[in-house]
Amino acid sequence: MTTQKRGIGLVGTLARIVVGIAFIYLALTEFGSPKWDLDWYAVPLGLIVFPAALLLFQAVRLRFTNDRLNATGVLGFCLNFAVGAVLISFDYTRDAALLFYGASMLLAAARGYAGCEVLAITNWVLRRDDQVGCVLFSPLDEIESKTTGSAVTQT
Repeated sequence: MTTQKRGIGLVGTLARIVVGIAFIYLALTEFGSPKWDLDWYAVPLGLIVFPAALLLFQAVRLRFTNDRLNATGVLGFCLNFAVGAVLISFDYTRDAALLFYGASMLLAAARGYAGCEVLAITNWVLRRDDQVGCVLFSPLDEIESKTTGSAVTQT
């Protein structure tokens, strides 16, 4: 049996589950309207193309360096926010982005992953712990870690 250290506690896990489900719901319902409508291209774009693009970026980067990506400063936060804002701003990519972010958050919750959900899938596939600035959960994880010692061992 392997022991895996979770990087998030109960609050971080539940927050990722709630937001992940909410993002998927918003993608399926056109931002909460009762009409269940999803463009045919949103699922492959959000669940295959976006993760594959990040995986390709990581594969190219790893050909030049094996160093851990640690873009958690102001520039990393701003770049991550800007990319997400652009993807959600356009009708063509909105649902796909919400599916991608939602699925990534659910994977991060299941794995106890404390990093930004943007890299949850690629870090899982590549068995890495690369980091970019996470706008949404970094403050919550920091507070939970200080107040409860959130990182727990999972067997």
